[in-house]
Amino acid sequence: MHVTRRLRMRNFVHFATSLSAVSLILAALVITCSQPANALPAFARKYGLRCSACHESWPMLNYFGQKFKDNGYQLMNDRDAPIWQNPGYWPVTFRITPIWHRVSTGKVLVDTYSSGIATPTGQAVQRVTSSGFDLSGLDFHTGGTLEKNISFYVLPSSDPTASFHFETVMGRLDNLFGSPWLNVKFGKFELDNLLSEKRILTLTGNGGIYQLYHFRPQGDGNIFGQMGDNQLGLEVMGHSYNDRTRYSAALLSSNDGQVELPYGSGYTGFFTASQAFDAGRAGVERIGFYAMVGEAPTTWLTQTGPSGSTILPGSGIGNKSFSREGFVGQFYFGPHVDLTVVTQHGEDNAWFGQGYGDFIDGVATANNTTGTTLPAGAQNPTWNGVLFEPHYVYSPQLIFIGRYETIRMSQQANGSGSATPTASNFGNISTYTIGYRYNPFMTSRAGFAWHNEYNWLHQDGTGPTLGLTSANINTSELLVGFDFDF
Repeated sequence: MHVTRRLRMRNFVHFATSLSAVSLILAALVITCSQPANALPAFARKYGLRCSACHESWPMLNYFGQKFKDNGYQLMNDRDAPIWQNPGYWPVTFRITPIWHRVSTGKVLVDTYSSGIATPTGQAVQRVTSSGFDLSGLDFHTGGTLEKNISFYVLPSSDPTASFHFETVMGRLDNLFGSPWLNVKFGKFELDNLLSEKRILTLTGNGGIYQLYHFRPQGDGNIFGQMGDNQLGLEVMGHSYNDRTRYSAALLSSNDGQVELPYGSGYTGFFTASQAFDAGRAGVERIGFYAMVGEAPTTWLTQTGPSGSTILPGSGIGNKSFSREGFVGQFYFGPHVDLTVVTQHGEDNAWFGQGYGDFIDGVATANNTTGTTLPAGAQNPTWNGVLFEPHYVYSPQLIFIGRYETIRMSQQANGSGSATPTASNFGNISTYTIGYRYNPFMTSRAGFAWHNEYNWLHQDGTGPTLGLTSANINTSELLVGFDFDF
């Protein structure tokens, strides 16, 4: 028995030592093999720029890359117009990511069985874990100029099952009246968030989005305030010649970017402004603010048919208000370290807080019809959140990523006057993400990244009820993947 135990321990120590040695060799190769990288293929084939010109690390933009984007994907020279392009140039990039990941969710309610009985005899709480090889969705990026100062971007995108939709379809008139202060964008596009979710460096299910951009209180029916989703509308944007001062104002349909007018005639405004300043050797720092203010339907017309009363698509009325506002800071501490900070205060009308509006699945399950009243104690749900995202850029090929987000409810939809008041911390979120991306090459034809990431998310009270209280939920995901484009 003792001999077997010693042999097992010796084998384990040998394995751990070998694994450590291999890890150190790989780390050394990653660091020592760093070399200059080139730009994202679609625009690199046009301008011949290096990756480090526009990106801290692909796909995240640096100061020059943001200026290039603000100018309508133009360098403001003769090569901007398509007439000067090589006839063989085709501004298309394909992107997909094969991955291996392990997802673990704690305190899931599952059925239990007694011996010899085929039907469930009870329920228990346990952790559910799955792992294996998988795919991301597929993106087709195409963008550039139709003529000098007339830009476009089109992005058909699919989920992992190849179900396609249009993520981005927009045209842009640049430098109207010869001034960078007036640019007009029309179509479906990303909101002008300084911290772009569409250029996010992380890929896990919870870490691959900014929770702050998508947060809704538990049971809230307002899907229309998700800042991370591309929206349908019109944007006016302007900037100084050196891009230090920026502003934007967008008028959006309150439909979370969904086509064919599924809700009604609600509108939302999204406003940003920021100012950058030179901090010497530290770099160019930027501070700004954003505000999303809108209204969306809580009432739906119905039609009685053979199967009963159904809600009529596009008939949403009874609009109620919502808002999201906060500050953004992008701070550089020399050529290798930067930190982005985003804050948010959010508020939904009490009708949304009680589940009116629309749920994520697109089904309006609560209808604010004539005569409906709010329950006693109903109030506007409000919350506050903050996001910290530091990066260490060893080189344009190797970047280390971190993120911490926390969102805290400051007022629940069911207050103290309610028959069943909600716990003050119900739905609070804390999440951590760490990882790194290594790009062994990035040419004008193709790009490749070896991606490694871990995310952990905690949410208060959203698990199954244990005793008299609901359990907290902890989920984690470990992901390794090849992120490539062509």
